[in-house]
Amino acid sequence: MPQSSQGESGSAERSTQRDLFRTGEVVEVVGVSRRQLQYWAQTDLVRPSARTGGGHHRYTFEDLVALKAAKRLIDAGVSVQRIRKSIEQLRGVLPTVRRPLAELVLVATGDVVLVFREGAVFEAVTGQEWVLEVAEFQREVEAWRRNVRNERRARPARSGSARSERTA
Repeated sequence: MPQSSQGESGSAERSTQRDLFRTGEVVEVVGVSRRQLQYWAQTDLVRPSARTGGGHHRYTFEDLVALKAAKRLIDAGVSVQRIRKSIEQLRGVLPTVRRPLAELVLVATGDVVLVFREGAVFEAVTGQEWVLEVAEFQREVEAWRRNVRNERRARPARSGSARSERTA
């Protein structure tokens, strides 16, 4: 029995190893350099989820998603410092989100990082909401128009002599 349980755990370990990506594979899949990966890991932008006994980085698919998101944000003109600050803020605001780059939908607008989550859109660093719900705004405008019309109807009608005095 002990041998089969060791065999099962060894099999599970090999399966897990197959799910991990080596640095060279990540370079090809994500389109970043080895140096960028090292820098991002050192500066805590995106750290690999695993290391081998020899200290080599191994990346999960979730890591690849985070790396691709970081690369796209950088390609869109967002600085690495801004991305890092966004990640820090998001971890504080959304404590259940462990890896914002992999778990959230992020969009770059200039150097601003917008977060789409549960029907809301907000700026990652400040938390400012960025959505203008047009349908709701349209309802507000219609309500305003109705109020204005009702106020006009409620005003007493001016006499014709008052109008002729103003036009003269």
